Amino acid sequence: MRFVQCACHQAMGGSFFANAAMSPADAGGASKPVPASAGPVDRAILEELAAASRILADQGVVDAFGHVSMRHPVSPNRFLMSRSLAPALVTADDIMEFDLECEACESKGRSGFLERFIHGEIYKANPAVNSVVHSHSPSVIPFGLTSVPLRAMYHNAAFLAAGAPVFDIRDKFGATDMLVGNHQKGEELAKIMGESPVILMRAHGSVATGPSLSIAVFRAVYTEVNCRLQLQTTMLAAGGAINALDLEEGPKADAVNITSASRAWDLWKRRVQ
Repeated sequence: MRFVQCACHQAMGGSFFANAAMSPADAGGASKPVPASAGPVDRAILEELAAASRILADQGVVDAFGHVSMRHPVSPNRFLMSRSLAPALVTADDIMEFDLECEACESKGRSGFLERFIHGEIYKANPAVNSVVHSHSPSVIPFGLTSVPLRAMYHNAAFLAAGAPVFDIRDKFGATDMLVGNHQKGEELAKIMGESPVILMRAHGSVATGPSLSIAVFRAVYTEVNCRLQLQTTMLAAGGAINALDLEEGPKADAVNITSASRAWDLWKRRVQ
């Protein structure tokens, strides 16, 4: 399969510092100063983030589009994310550093994702989040389009026991291109998300977060799996009751998942090496 990039998912314009590091509302204004780097990051950490991107592609959560980030290991006011590139193609050399205003600390002529504002605003709003995944995971899409609440069908998706809020971009911004391409849209998404580990985006996709890179990836993968199971269960139930995990069971099962998710991470990582 050949992966291609879409202009709407990468930085706009030709010069990175003139346009890509600014929201559409800022485009055309004066260039912003380049933020200072928080310092070099161990190569092994960059390799882990690149592997996360490839894992998400291998697990069918992302295709040519979507992205994953992690908070900088020593500076909570910085985050790491790939340049605008199909997730399956990301390597450690593609990782860029951004401040929480989503300005690149060093571009080296590379463009960042337009929707990096999803990541920056979530990191601003929730200090407990250390990794963010944005995807257009296909089985998840229907739950952002209907009034059917997302429920935890089994223990691996226990983090969904309380459901997931839905971000409808038109509620505040009217008709748009559906992309979270500036601070205002990212801030609104983060506000609606609150402390939920997952948020659905109407007619767009979803965001999964976690206290670590591996947990965010685990949640993104099992949100997709859970949505497939919920669709199957709903058909099988034929209008009858669905005995999903309840609000008491969810946190207990999720606590176990957080301690054992490394088993899935190690397997998934081996598949993409």
